[in-house]
Amino acid sequence: MASLSVSVKHSLPSLLQYAQTPKYPISHNLTIVSRSSQSQFYGLKVIHSPYFSTPSSSTRTFIVAKVNKGTAPPPFTLKDQDGKNVSLSKFKGKPIVVYFYPADETPGCTKQACAFRDSYEKFKKAGAQVVGISGDDPASHKAFAKKYRLPFTLLCDEGNKVRKEWGIPGDLFGTLPGRQTYVLDKDGVVQLIYNNQFQPEKHIDETLKLLQSL
Repeated sequence: MASLSVSVKHSLPSLLQYAQTPKYPISHNLTIVSRSSQSQFYGLKVIHSPYFSTPSSSTRTFIVAKVNKGTAPPPFTLKDQDGKNVSLSKFKGKPIVVYFYPADETPGCTKQACAFRDSYEKFKKAGAQVVGISGDDPASHKAFAKKYRLPFTLLCDEGNKVRKEWGIPGDLFGTLPGRQTYVLDKDGVVQLIYNNQFQPEKHIDETLKLLQSL
């Protein structure tokens, strides 16, 4: 079980800046706890916070995702970094890694994208495609991909419609978009769901481990 105490006085941009690792001051006893072997942020708990009221200090809120292991996720068609429409069905017949991340150019998201880039040949060897999704527009994705030489597709989920349809839980009481990765097999069925906001590089380790076992 992982726990993290953070200050509640930071705004969303500030939280995104520190999405890679929690370095901000500890205060107000806002605690996030894990209740799943695959997710660091599946259960949420507040202890004695003057800014949040709960029935008791042991209250937990569980967020149940709409997409579960062993099911096919809702289809989508989104624009890529070149403004072209890309559908999930395009990838059927081969494994695909779909990773949702908070935003382009934030430290944690940059580290995650570069880790996928550095292991891209391993994903190709496993016969898998990699697709990143965030709420940024095509221009932002294009600049992000060019700056860091990303060899894979980035899709634009403007308005976070797909994120909502897939039921991806947010972190820090919904103020920070969740960092969640899915591995779909060649039939389009989910074989892995991995959620870890503050250790973005572990998404690559977990997905490769699963792909190599398919």
